[in-house]
Amino acid sequence: MELELYHFMPDKLNLYGDIGNIIALKKRCEWRGINLKITNITDTSDVKLSNCDIFFIGGGSDREQSIATKEFMKIKNEFKSAIESGVPALTICGGYQFLGEYYKTADGEKLEGLNILDFYTESYNNKERLIGNILVESKKFGSIVGFENHGGRTFHEYETLGKVLVGYGNNDFDKKEGLLYNNLIGTYLHGPILPKNPILADFLIREALNNKYSNFDFLNIDNTEENIANSFMKEKLLKGNKKIYI
Repeated sequence: MELELYHFMPDKLNLYGDIGNIIALKKRCEWRGINLKITNITDTSDVKLSNCDIFFIGGGSDREQSIATKEFMKIKNEFKSAIESGVPALTICGGYQFLGEYYKTADGEKLEGLNILDFYTESYNNKERLIGNILVESKKFGSIVGFENHGGRTFHEYETLGKVLVGYGNNDFDKKEGLLYNNLIGTYLHGPILPKNPILADFLIREALNNKYSNFDFLNIDNTEENIANSFMKEKLLKGNKKIYI
């Protein structure tokens, strides 16, 4: 079996080790005998999404995010269709934010988003950045751990990844993190998120296989080390040690 992953703007959107998510997906496919072909997209002029089974968008600064948005505008309709048809996706921080209507910077500049989904993000010059380790309890995925560092506060009414037990998440008001829409995951968790949360990686892989193949055996693999990392972080954060990193 073979899957193709489109990694959008790896030269601009790769803050805080986000490339580790690609490595995690590659290895977890390899362990199952699945060939994951990775295509790096830096220019969307001639991009067609018909062969894309999974896509990934990392985080970047305001400047890089603005540049990336202009590139995505070239394929906005096709990109929206892929999301609506259930192509699995992981979008992080800036890659999550520009799916919405706009991102308002701390200086008051309103950066136009793709407006594919109905939400917005605002940053405030009189408020601190939301930084630190984060623990989220998800009904769908269990305990999710990671690291966040963002000035923007995102507001929406979609399903979320879950409830924030430690940290901030989408904003510092509602204690909710991320966004779930069809098979798209939007999140503020860097770190990267997938190595310590293998259930999220397997969700993306499984849904891509569901879309492409009518019958397949999804091999269960040993997640002992990944689960130890997840549990270690969860335990430390619940005890109040927010400075622990892994």
